[in-house]
Amino acid sequence: MLKKRIIPCLDIKDGRTVKGVQFQNIKDAGDPLELAKRYSDEGADELVFLDITATLEKRQTLVKLVEQMASKIRIPFTVGGGINSLADAEAVIRAGADKISLNSAAVKRPELISEIAEAFGSQCVVVAIDTKLVQDQWKVFVNAGKTEMPLSTVDWAKRAFNLGAGDLLLTSMNHDGSRNGFAIPILKQVANAVNIPVIASGGAGTKEHFADVFQQTNVSAALAAGIFHESAVSISEVKSYLKTLNIPIR
Repeated sequence: MLKKRIIPCLDIKDGRTVKGVQFQNIKDAGDPLELAKRYSDEGADELVFLDITATLEKRQTLVKLVEQMASKIRIPFTVGGGINSLADAEAVIRAGADKISLNSAAVKRPELISEIAEAFGSQCVVVAIDTKLVQDQWKVFVNAGKTEMPLSTVDWAKRAFNLGAGDLLLTSMNHDGSRNGFAIPILKQVANAVNIPVIASGGAGTKEHFADVFQQTNVSAALAAGIFHESAVSISEVKSYLKTLNIPIR
C-alpha cells in the first residue's frame, strides 16, 4: 500500500502567503519562504505553491521566488498559477520546481497537459481541479473559482488522467477554509475513477479530518493551509496521530 502524503499549501499573492474562505476574504498569512522552511523542517512530504493572481508581468517575480524556495527546502514542491504554455512550465522547472500545477489553462486548452507530460514526464504534471456542488452536481470552476464550466468534475478528472496528468489536486470550493472536513463524496468518486494519485484539498480543520479522508476514500495525499499556517495543528502532530491508527504515512 502506498504511504499517504501530508502536503501544506502556500497560496501566494504579491509575494506573500495568503488564506481565504471559499476563495473569498483573502488575508495575509506570512512570508512564504519562512513558512516553506518551517514545513520542510516539520516533516512535510511535499509543498504546493500557488500564485493565485498570477499575471504575465509577475512571471519573473514567481520564478525568482521559486529559485529562493528551491535553495531553502529539501522536499519536492509543486508550483502553479499562470502557467499557460510549455515555455512557462520550463521556466519554473528550471528555477527548481519539481512539478507544475495546471488549472484554468488545462481546462481551456487540454492538450497543454500532454505537451508538458511529454517534455518533462507525467510525474511533473499536477492537474488542479476546483470543484463546487451546483444543484446536486459537482462542476469544474476556473479563473480562481469565478467561472463555472459545463464540465462534470469526474469526467474532467478522467480526461486529465488520460491526457497524461501524474497527480490530481482536487479542491472543494464548498469546503475551502471551512475547517469542517474534506469533501468525502466527490473525493471518493474521483479517486475511484482514475489510476493516479489524488490529493484532497479544502476543509481540513483537525487531525481527525486527515484520518477520515484516508479511511473513507482512496486519496493518496491530503493538503491543508490555514491550520498549518496558524499552528492550529502541526504536520508532525498529524503524522503521529495517523500512525496510531495504522494509516501508512511517509
